Amino acid sequence: MTILNNLQPGEHGIIHAIHAEQALHQRLNAMGFRIGKKIELIRRASFNGPLHVRIGATDIIMRDVEAKRIQLQAV
Repeated sequence: MTILNNLQPGEHGIIHAIHAEQALHQRLNAMGFRIGKKIELIRRASFNGPLHVRIGATDIIMRDVEAKRIQLQAV
């Protein structure tokens, strides 16, 4: 197990859990962050900037603080 912000660009994982308050959990769920979905880290901005992730055919830019709440299983 790892968390999303520990991935390196090009690495994949499968969403195992989302540890967030209800509002953030619902927002992430609406963007496609669901248990069992494969996620790939495309790139990471400098100085703890946002992460560019891909779920299926959807690209999402998210803050590091939100990425720390997503627990992954290795692929």
